[in-house]
Amino acid sequence: MNELSPIRTDDAVGSPPRRRGRGVVWLIVLLVLAGLGYWATRTYWPDGFKRAETQQAGAGRRGGRRGAGGEGPQAVGIATVEKGDMPVVLSGLGTVTPLDTVTVRSQISGYLTEIGFREGQSVKAGDFLAQIDVRPYEALLAQYQGQLLRDQALLQNARLDLARYQILNRQDSISKQNVDTQAATVKQYEGVVESDKAQIDQQKLNIQYGRITSPVEGRVGLRQIDRGNYVTAASTSIVVVTRLHPMSVIFTLPETVLLRVMDRLRAGATLPVRIFDRQDTTEMDRGTLDTVDNQIDVTTGTVKLRALLPNRDERLFPNQFVNARLDVDTVRDAALMPAAAVLRGTPGTYVYLLTGDDKVAVRPIEIGESDGVRTVVTKGLAVGDRVVVDGTDRLKDGAQVRVTGGRPEKAAGPEAKQAQPDGAAQPKPEAPRSEGERPHRRRQSQNP
Repeated sequence: MNELSPIRTDDAVGSPPRRRGRGVVWLIVLLVLAGLGYWATRTYWPDGFKRAETQQAGAGRRGGRRGAGGEGPQAVGIATVEKGDMPVVLSGLGTVTPLDTVTVRSQISGYLTEIGFREGQSVKAGDFLAQIDVRPYEALLAQYQGQLLRDQALLQNARLDLARYQILNRQDSISKQNVDTQAATVKQYEGVVESDKAQIDQQKLNIQYGRITSPVEGRVGLRQIDRGNYVTAASTSIVVVTRLHPMSVIFTLPETVLLRVMDRLRAGATLPVRIFDRQDTTEMDRGTLDTVDNQIDVTTGTVKLRALLPNRDERLFPNQFVNARLDVDTVRDAALMPAAAVLRGTPGTYVYLLTGDDKVAVRPIEIGESDGVRTVVTKGLAVGDRVVVDGTDRLKDGAQVRVTGGRPEKAAGPEAKQAQPDGAAQPKPEAPRSEGERPHRRRQSQNP
């Protein structure tokens, strides 16, 4: 304990000088911060106060204007009602359905000895596809041919006996019963011979069935069995052949438009059909309407229609989901306007009509056909009328508007300056600055 006492005494004696050194350091830091604050105040605050005063003054003027009862004319985009032709297009969902799809199976049982096609190749009707081992059927053919020769010999002998019996019967040397029995024997052998011939024909046909050919023109799919496997008659699939030219599309339309389509077909019109992809953006092929189904699906209230398409570039694939557009008719010399101008509300179907004094008026209208972009106006507007297509969300009947070249948020530059209402605060032009003040302006833009 006595040895440690001088050490604690030394620490206590040496601690005051270190505390005095820390105080000097903190004093220097505070002086530096004070100098920086003074420089920042002289550099930035005067303009900041001026900018804040300007903003407050502008806000006060705008508040006074709003309090007086006006936000200024609403910026709107307009379009003119024009005369033109509107095609009547009916859209429906469809499925690509080949005219011929054949699953090739063997008509006889046996081992598959040869494959004569390449997967994905195009074939014509009668092209060789596969070969079944027909040696068992050839052996049966030879057996039945031997039976035929034997039965033909028996038939010939029976006929000779019948001729002898008939001679003896005329001489009263044999009974009539023996003659009739021999005649029946001849008939029996004739039936056996015909049966032998049928069996021979059957085996010849089986030998022909051993060579499998394509029943239709089209494209073969993937091979479903390999060479060397045993094929069972009428149950083992070998390949599927699908016809791709032409291709058909089966699509549905609501029953409400069926009468219009049938009237056009009865008039002898050829109705064009355009096929689009699943997203309904890319046109894949064009064709014509082939036929309409003979009944309506009561569960969906739709009717099926079939369209034929050339499919020359094979863009349509079997079982593909597509969108079909049927051109039924064309409305000639109709009043057309953008579909975006049509509004629906308490007045029914209406538009905002631009009057001569830059005001809008609610105009009830009646519309007809539409393609999603343009709409036919049947009543309420005339060709040349101007209607609002953009900026209708805050309009009301009799509101003052200003016409822009596009959407209000896109107006800029001289158009935006001209569009400001009378009495609005115009920004004051900045005074020209000297070359020495340019860096100061850049610092202001960086520190708003």
